[in-house]
Amino acid sequence: MSSIGSEGFGRKKKRLGDMLVAAGAITEEQLLLALEYQRSQPKKPRLGAALVEKGFTNEEEIVDVLKEQLKIESVTLSGIKIPAEILKLVPDSAILKKYGMIPFELDAKNSRGLRVAMADPMDIVAIDDLAIVTGMDIIPAIATNTEVMRTIDKYYGGQETKAMADKFTQQREEKEEDVKQEEMNADIENSPIVVLVKTIIEQAVRMRASDIHIEPMETIIRVRYRIDGVLQEINNYQASLLSAIVARIKIIGGMDISEKRKPQDGRITQIVDRMEYDIRASILPTVFGEKIVMRLTSKQTLSREKKNLGFSDEEMRKFDRILANPNGIILVTGPTGSGKSTTLYTALSELNKPDVNIITVEDPVEANIDGINQVQVNVKAELTFAAALRSILRQDPDIIMIGEIRDEETASIAVTASITGHLVVSTLHTNSAASSIGRLADMGIATYLLADSIVGVIAQRLVRRLCTCKQEYEPTPEEWQIIGEKKEGMKIYKPHGCPHCNESGYRGRIGVYEILPVTGKIKRLISRGAAAEELEEQALAEGMSTLRMSAARLVREGITSIEELLRIAYSNEDET
Repeated sequence: MSSIGSEGFGRKKKRLGDMLVAAGAITEEQLLLALEYQRSQPKKPRLGAALVEKGFTNEEEIVDVLKEQLKIESVTLSGIKIPAEILKLVPDSAILKKYGMIPFELDAKNSRGLRVAMADPMDIVAIDDLAIVTGMDIIPAIATNTEVMRTIDKYYGGQETKAMADKFTQQREEKEEDVKQEEMNADIENSPIVVLVKTIIEQAVRMRASDIHIEPMETIIRVRYRIDGVLQEINNYQASLLSAIVARIKIIGGMDISEKRKPQDGRITQIVDRMEYDIRASILPTVFGEKIVMRLTSKQTLSREKKNLGFSDEEMRKFDRILANPNGIILVTGPTGSGKSTTLYTALSELNKPDVNIITVEDPVEANIDGINQVQVNVKAELTFAAALRSILRQDPDIIMIGEIRDEETASIAVTASITGHLVVSTLHTNSAASSIGRLADMGIATYLLADSIVGVIAQRLVRRLCTCKQEYEPTPEEWQIIGEKKEGMKIYKPHGCPHCNESGYRGRIGVYEILPVTGKIKRLISRGAAAEELEEQALAEGMSTLRMSAARLVREGITSIEELLRIAYSNEDET
């Protein structure tokens, strides 16, 4: 039996590094540095992963080079639905995860041919092992490692976590362990409960989830992921697993394992696909037991390039002008989960230069940024926002980032810092840019001081992007009134659903912004205590787009749907 089908590349030994150098994707020096890095790691990564981690190339570029050099096909797995008959050929995902590969379809030309997406199609051992397991001729195709692992999780993830949950239940019954013994075992690295918790987090990352909810109910534990802002039920387990899952999360989150009556917060770091994720864990006692919510963030997702945030050209110019101020307060406002932290971190990364001293005070620190001094609020140690800010002002800062302005004392120090020559960036929870001024005035800050200190306010929301499977349709006259002017050739789309987007019709999110630069006229209005409506009216006259107007633009451009526009617009704007 041949391991590689007729379309394969034979068994000639070709080396990835040499091919990448020959194609000009990396230099000889970068290859040597990556090989040295690869040897120095405890769990030696594949060369491709080492090159990506060092920043010398990316997964897509490696796929392009392999495709060209080996003359084999590349495949985009996210748009493919793998039939059950193929998944049955490999009932256990262990071999697939070990080698970074997944079979996705039978070959049309060869009745014994099995097409397999591989991160490393030159891995002869992997091909031979899979040929033995399936009894098929393996025909390799190339895909990125990230996409392969995400697809394995999609099709095998539920089965894996169920197996771990069943194994734990079986062990518990056999040994008749009491609850304390369960909790002690929650710290044994190869125990089923440790693997279960680790797998739940890995699956969430690969499914692009922002939050994990582990919820005790009367007879089961429900696990839901928030993906693109919407909660989706992923799995459920026997209620008897709850104490062990909670114990494991408390251990890795640095919480008190014996305290079960009070809410607790912790912080976890986990590496998934060689990328570090920072996880904020919150535990809340409920009538059926302790509920867990884990928020997932990574340095890479928080510090994006400005062009990837979703600004229009005009909004980008306004954003840049606001950031160019040497002093003053820049506010980013919106509800929880609206992307404020991403905008703040992006702004800080833009301002982060060797000759600038940036200090942040956050609760919690969401991601560690190189070159920025970050302070974590600690109420028990009396290190509040206000106390930290007073100390920061003695640290010769150029730029200060305050995680959130929550009270009069913090607001007052922020205003004082901005007037004395510092640039202060912070967040508020308000519905619109104009209403942020009133919120600070309500905290007791004099309006003339606000007029002097605030240089710009950015209100924002996140809307879901339509997947490529979107369908064109003709809106009703009422919908056209909301969308705006109907022009010749304009196409409006609605969600449809395909394997690429898990049948949701949406994939990913994009920011919607309302940017209010504080001009001379607006300063005068703030100084005399003008209402939010009057401030907004002046800002609109000066060219500001409201959240609704910005969302309507994205609908007209075919990026999002009218349902998403209505969801974010009518939650915070009166109809005009």
